[in-house]
Amino acid sequence: MSYPIISLIPGKEAAVGFWHPWVFSGAIDPASLRAGRARTTLSDDLSDGPAHGDIVHVTDRQGKIIGTGTYSNKSSIAVRVFEFREAVIDKEWFIKKLTESAGRRDASLPLAKGELGGGSHAERLVFGEADGIPGLVVDKYADVIVFQISTAGLDRMRADIVAAILEVFAPRAIIERSDIAVRREEGLNDVIAIHHGEISEPVVFTENGLNFVADVQAGQKTGFFLDQRDLRTWISTASLRAGRGRPTLSDDSALGSVLNLFSYSGAAGIAAIKAGAERVHNVDGSVAALELCKKHAELNAIPAETFTTEISDVFDWLNLNKESHYDTVMIDPPALIKAGRDSEEGKKAYHFLNRAAMRLVNDGGLFITSSCSHFMNEEDMAFMLRRASVQSGIRLDILAVIRQSSDHPLSVYFPESAYLKSFVCRVARI
Repeated sequence: MSYPIISLIPGKEAAVGFWHPWVFSGAIDPASLRAGRARTTLSDDLSDGPAHGDIVHVTDRQGKIIGTGTYSNKSSIAVRVFEFREAVIDKEWFIKKLTESAGRRDASLPLAKGELGGGSHAERLVFGEADGIPGLVVDKYADVIVFQISTAGLDRMRADIVAAILEVFAPRAIIERSDIAVRREEGLNDVIAIHHGEISEPVVFTENGLNFVADVQAGQKTGFFLDQRDLRTWISTASLRAGRGRPTLSDDSALGSVLNLFSYSGAAGIAAIKAGAERVHNVDGSVAALELCKKHAELNAIPAETFTTEISDVFDWLNLNKESHYDTVMIDPPALIKAGRDSEEGKKAYHFLNRAAMRLVNDGGLFITSSCSHFMNEEDMAFMLRRASVQSGIRLDILAVIRQSSDHPLSVYFPESAYLKSFVCRVARI
């Protein structure tokens, strides 16, 4: 099949040559975008230029096709490359890519799937660029599939995507949750829809022997934070490390009293209770999130008095609560740096939150802090923690650095796929 041709400026082919899936607008020869000058084949210069959302071929200085992807005239990322060659992007292509992506999960999560209860587990099946389908996320919650489209190109191919999901995974229901801010940058409206089957309530699934729900129609992301599975696993096994250098905690409780800031549905707090925490206090600014906290407590037979909730803006809450009261403090804010231009202000916000939160940890306790911003890398986060701890008169001993779970794979060709990091630290007051 012939697609419009986009030519790169000589010397700008390196990123595509090394299989990075983004072509920025500054790398494109403007002549190949002009109406009446762009080509649908290498020998045709009479057709219109590519439209927003078109599938295009990308060529180098010699006119060789080095990529096939989707074009955007609204984003600085002008082309998202699906194949680093000439290719046809259709339903059969999506079936092949979904099958390959599922196979990678079978190889990386075989034990986890057994532990999580067979068909009742949850996992990410497609992680956009890292799985070779830029702009697409597909999550599985038990027998329900939730997908999310972020680009104009994929928006045009929705029918093929739904058909491929149905053929490869045969789910009970297929839900679309394309209600993310990046769609507005692409000139797209939000879409929340049921494309197959019926669903009227959150989906229950299991993880490490615990019961959770995914609010697939109204919750954050696609209904749950699947990427923090490894951190929840670390927390839930903390009882195995109880009493090791914890002068303020008893040997039968690894976590003691826990404060869970930006708790969302309280999943990390549920893991803490499993690990023997005495109580967990969840703080979040969303009423719906705290209702999910209560639902999770009920599903796991946790008494309400040991799993409490409080609605508050966490920044305001930390300004009002400045005394150390907790053996463990966990903090997992939303991405505070969404773009490079936001780095300075975002890093200041991370610094304030972490400095204020670590001050609430009792001597010898645990401080568990996360960042899901790609623009706040591990080195930046370590530097921020160093400054905040020195200012607070606290020494932090790092027990673990935990990253996104393996169903959110890292790609050596797409460094931006590494975004989530959590530092688990022992607090020593000096």
